[in-house]
Amino acid sequence: MSSSPMAQRIEHWPLEKLIPYGRNPRTHSDAQVAQIAASIAEFGFNNLILVDTRAGIIAGHGRLLAARKLQLEQVPVIVLDHLSEAQKRAYIIADNQLALNAGWDDELLRDELAALQDGDFNIRLIGFDDEELARLLAAQDAAEVCSDAAVEPRVFRYANDPIH
Repeated sequence: MSSSPMAQRIEHWPLEKLIPYGRNPRTHSDAQVAQIAASIAEFGFNNLILVDTRAGIIAGHGRLLAARKLQLEQVPVIVLDHLSEAQKRAYIIADNQLALNAGWDDELLRDELAALQDGDFNIRLIGFDDEELARLLAAQDAAEVCSDAAVEPRVFRYANDPIH
């Protein structure tokens, strides 16, 4: 069995060293950059920036913008030195598209959001807009009301059953 190439170490680089890919087809609105910045502020810089050996960004353009917004001096990076130029260009697209291909288990998502909200966690930091959160949590509230309601047992009478 052959092993796949993988990153060997995390490094910390100054922001000014990083070079965004000029042909990156992924866009980042100001609102999304603010969300990423809020996520970094709450959880830490856990999703690193992937770069090539010449400091070109392969993945993490939005994280770089958020780091600038937060006025960070340096960010954690992983140097990917095993990719060809074509692989780098393809990975820039694949990294974003593959994440979009995932789905949600709506019931588990509702349960997790409700638990976080009940624990006084600011669920607006997770990335859903207010309308989507309201929809998900309303569905959770409706499910709880249905499960909490007293259910009268059904009594089925057959033609030959005596009525008491």
